[in-house]
Amino acid sequence: MGEISLDTWAGIAEIIGAGSIITGLIVGWVQIRHLRRQQRDLVAINLAQTFYSDELARAMAILQPLPDGITLEEIRARGPEVEQAAISLCTSFETMGLLVYRRIAPMDLVLDLAGGIVATMCRKLRQWNEDLRVEQNQPSWAEWFEWLGDQAIKRKQEGGPGHIAHRDWKP
Repeated sequence: MGEISLDTWAGIAEIIGAGSIITGLIVGWVQIRHLRRQQRDLVAINLAQTFYSDELARAMAILQPLPDGITLEEIRARGPEVEQAAISLCTSFETMGLLVYRRIAPMDLVLDLAGGIVATMCRKLRQWNEDLRVEQNQPSWAEWFEWLGDQAIKRKQEGGPGHIAHRDWKP
């Protein structure tokens, strides 16, 4: 039996080096997936807290009885509390719409949490938003709220409400 040659040692070192690199890549990939999952969970918690805010609940309670397509004039005729509720609701969902569009908050999560509310409020406030855009010469007013509302409306038309679509789900 002879000694191991320098070429053999070099080959072993290359194999160990390649194995270390592959192991590092796998560990890094797993850590990135874990970090993304944590970020998604954090976004979910923050979104859920938004839906449980007293201000948003009050705004929805004020706006819920309004007819679809209410105008700026009609909302103002109902008083400043109604207009404030519309502004509060739009700005809350405006933020969520932008977070979804930028892929910070997952679309499925946001629409599962509030798709029905967003779709309903978008229908109710669409004309008010259009009127306000014209009055304020601000075409981007509530743009992400409307975008999110349109996505929610499409999803509800395609899949139906969660309590029906998932009625056979078992834990």
